[in-house]
Amino acid sequence: MSFARLSGPSKAVAVTLIIDGERVVARDGDTVATALLVAGRQGIRRSAVSGEPRAPYCQMGVCFECLVAIDGVPDRQACLVPVRDGMRVTTGGDAA
Repeated sequence: MSFARLSGPSKAVAVTLIIDGERVVARDGDTVATALLVAGRQGIRRSAVSGEPRAPYCQMGVCFECLVAIDGVPDRQACLVPVRDGMRVTTGGDAA
């Protein structure tokens, strides 16, 4: 499954962040989870129990499936944090 933005006019400003060392362009107002999904990063961590890839699910802070490190702070919910220019995001490994 891939995610793409809906077409249409947008006046959002481009924001560049670094995800696992890779430059990713997002829109001002996006959450980190949105930037991850649009960049094709669906599996962003692995289940502690089974090792299966996990991805953002509820997009409202209930499920905790989107935990990432943001600017060195671990266990941040990517669906609740808006992107900002220069932000550094580290996912849980090669789950993508």
